[in-house]
Amino acid sequence: MTRLELLQVLVGQARANGFPFKKWYVSRIGRPWVSSEEALETLSDERRYYALLFSHEFAQNFWKAGELITFQVPTQTFSRAMADGTVRLVTRKAYTRRSAREDVWRYHLREMAATDEPLKYIRRFVRIVEDLEEPDS
Repeated sequence: MTRLELLQVLVGQARANGFPFKKWYVSRIGRPWVSSEEALETLSDERRYYALLFSHEFAQNFWKAGELITFQVPTQTFSRAMADGTVRLVTRKAYTRRSAREDVWRYHLREMAATDEPLKYIRRFVRIVEDLEEPDS
């Protein structure tokens, strides 16, 4: 999936939840509106998609308040001090998490800002047909 295709899906999901993409684009990017395709190409080609990803309006509509969202939390490894004073390396397996908080979008913005690749982070929350298809064996 290309960056442009991913942005199309992300904006489509946010628009379905009430995100006014045209209004946001004109006010935040400062370019005249021609079409949604051209707007998405501008965001993709000029790497302005960060303005979209970290926009509060977009995040509030993408991670809709109160909506149940299911996502995968990756395997984590960290050090923990034990009761006897030793330090152990703990590995937590990957697991599926469900979220339904009102301000869930704030959590996801913080997590996305902490990652090296924000598009990879947000990609986990998009359900696409190719993800649901079983690989041929």
